[in-house]
Amino acid sequence: MTAFTVALVLVVAAAGLLRWRRPAWYWLAFGVTLAALRVLVRYRSVMDACGLTVPPARWRLSLARATNRPIPEPRPPRIRRLRPTRTGLVFRLKLRPGQDVFDIAAASDRLRHSFSMFGVTSREVRSGVVEVRMTGYDVLKRVQMPAETETRAMRVPVALREDGSVHYRDYRAIPHALTLGATESGKSVYQRNLVAGLAPLDVALVGIDCKQGVELFPLARRFSALADSPDTAAELLDALVARMADVYRLIRTQQRITVDVPDAEIAADIWDLPDELRPTPVVLLIDEVAELALYATREEERRRDRIITALVRLAQLGRAAGIYLEICGQRFGSELGKGITMLRAQLTGRTAHRLNDETSANMAFGDIAPDAVLAAIQIPAELRGLAIAGDASGGWHRIRAPHTSLRQAVNLCNRYADRTPDLPELAPFRPTTGTATELVPSAKASPATA
Repeated sequence: MTAFTVALVLVVAAAGLLRWRRPAWYWLAFGVTLAALRVLVRYRSVMDACGLTVPPARWRLSLARATNRPIPEPRPPRIRRLRPTRTGLVFRLKLRPGQDVFDIAAASDRLRHSFSMFGVTSREVRSGVVEVRMTGYDVLKRVQMPAETETRAMRVPVALREDGSVHYRDYRAIPHALTLGATESGKSVYQRNLVAGLAPLDVALVGIDCKQGVELFPLARRFSALADSPDTAAELLDALVARMADVYRLIRTQQRITVDVPDAEIAADIWDLPDELRPTPVVLLIDEVAELALYATREEERRRDRIITALVRLAQLGRAAGIYLEICGQRFGSELGKGITMLRAQLTGRTAHRLNDETSANMAFGDIAPDAVLAAIQIPAELRGLAIAGDASGGWHRIRAPHTSLRQAVNLCNRYADRTPDLPELAPFRPTTGTATELVPSAKASPATA
């Protein structure tokens, strides 16, 4: 008996230590079994308490009265499948007649408390079937991406969602995106994860970094073109617009519109072309977009209009030509001048890290998901990397990218430097990857002037 007591105490102590230091290990070792039993045992009473049951059918009531049997109890949604995951539980519910998916969503917080889980989210799989995802611990506190993720052309994993699933950046589904975030909010880390995910793919990376290139130029070996000033950015964007026109001419000549070709084979974008003719897709990453829209002189104003016009053209027409925009900035508002709201309307994907003002949150989500505005301005400063991600469908969720240092991103870009394509129209903007130049001492510290 003493040995059993000692073993039980050791197991409880180990479970407590794992839950404190390694919640993922605790969940896989102990939590998943306890949570599954808790859900199965409490399911009927919890659903009844949350108002997620329906009265029995009339024929069952009539049969009970005719046979002098007890009145049947209200019926909860039927569990069709219960599946444990590395972060929680996933089960599908078959709704009863008269129930709606919004009933489950409205009761998410009560289900979380009743089943002693960290978070509960739901989504409709198909008519009458709802998938409920429960997380057993805070998966965003220490982000650990799964070892295996779904790989597909122009689709990269960049972060982890609050329900434990992987957040992908799918350029085929959402071609253009806007990422906002204040200083020290984790926006740069999100951008590094994006570049790290794109580096192994057959894609051309083009960057505009007006902070003298401190963010993107260390990754230069994987970039086909880089600009570090508004003047160079204007020329680079003009070159991309010219490339877009050339790609459209290629698609037009290869459309194969004849009476003997099925409609499914008619080319309308680069992905309908044969592999040997398909141009390399281009992802344009812009860091601090506000620097491209600010001006102080008449000449800078003309340059600004030229840049914004080119960006709007690329956002409106670039998808079929395989040109995708990834625009980042600390501030994005109508005060940046004409054309900004038109550009925003073309940016389907929206990601907002911690913001300093509500206006930027409204620019990010006000037109697609008003509920996400409040969530974006409530992100605490100590949770760097936490963000709100949404799209034009109106849905949104919390995400957090795993911490990737600049050194890790540079090593990854250097590893896949051989995949960097040479685009003739962007050759003048190809970054040099030689050794770094030595810093020139200032005149005050120069011994010659001392």
